[in-house]
Amino acid sequence: MANGAINPNAVLPILEDFLFDLSDNQLTIAATNLETSIISKIDVTMEKAGKIAVPAKILLDTLKALPEQPITFTVNEENKGIELTSAYGKYKLAGDSPEDFPEIPTEEDSQEISLDADTISKAINNTLFAASNDELRLAMTGVYVQVDFNKVVFVATDAHKLVKYTTSGVKSELTEDFIIPKKALTLLKNAISGNDQISMSFNKTNAFFKYGDTRIVCRLVDSKYPDYNAVIPVNNPNTLVLGRTDLQNSLKRIAIYANKTTNQVILNINEGTLTISAQDLDFSNEATEQLTCTYTGDPMTIGFNAKFLIEMLGVMKGDEVKMELSTPNRAGILFPSEQEANENLLMLVMPVMMSN
Repeated sequence: MANGAINPNAVLPILEDFLFDLSDNQLTIAATNLETSIISKIDVTMEKAGKIAVPAKILLDTLKALPEQPITFTVNEENKGIELTSAYGKYKLAGDSPEDFPEIPTEEDSQEISLDADTISKAINNTLFAASNDELRLAMTGVYVQVDFNKVVFVATDAHKLVKYTTSGVKSELTEDFIIPKKALTLLKNAISGNDQISMSFNKTNAFFKYGDTRIVCRLVDSKYPDYNAVIPVNNPNTLVLGRTDLQNSLKRIAIYANKTTNQVILNINEGTLTISAQDLDFSNEATEQLTCTYTGDPMTIGFNAKFLIEMLGVMKGDEVKMELSTPNRAGILFPSEQEANENLLMLVMPVMMSN
């Protein structure tokens, strides 16, 4: 698990190591890339307490190549030599000085809330894909978290699409906000299982996640998040409801015929019928499909990036999707037609302007 924090192209050789810390019949294994750190504990049988930095790649490659069995570690404190003994034989590798290993941030002056793994997983799955990869917009490269007493709001946007996931029923006395980087949330998502209770704490510089015998520490994104509420249109009189999978599959087919630069598909919406079309004039490619739908509002034609819509519909759960629209030049809002108790999911996608 801890190897998730190790960057193969580490700026310092020590960052390619695990820190092993042995005491009280417990081995604490830490790894860090200076942005994200992972610390795990396992019970062991030991003879003597001590610390050593162990090269991660050769250790992991050795353990993967061995069947499951007990391994004995022997460390020579003089020259930092490490000897592994298995049922098959002995393996020697050179360790590094534990003093060179970076200090892992501690939960000083931190505040804590408790969430179950299912909620955190949903929050990450619903938002992570919408975060930006543009390093020039640093704030948008993470997921914005707002803790507001009994609810937590998770927001991600790249200026083309936006996701807001709200979970209520959280017990907390806090009102705080911070931005968690994408990498840390990806590690967390891959590490947690459905039954864990996760405590999330944070201070001015770091967020700390604890579950079972594992901790993930990540440096927060030091930037101000844009006012995301300002881009969510409030008055959306036109409402479209239809099968989520039908719409997603139709868009996948139509997108094959769309311009590869804009991925533009045109939605022509009337009472009872949605016509989806795309064309790529450079190659004379064109496609049209019709779906039945429930629609209240004025007939409307609006263009969207098919890739964004397909991605959003793939993340969303439920049989039907509801889309709220105002005008062809304003954002469309997507909701699952049925929301679960204590949660609210809103996805927003900017239109692609149609050329005449």
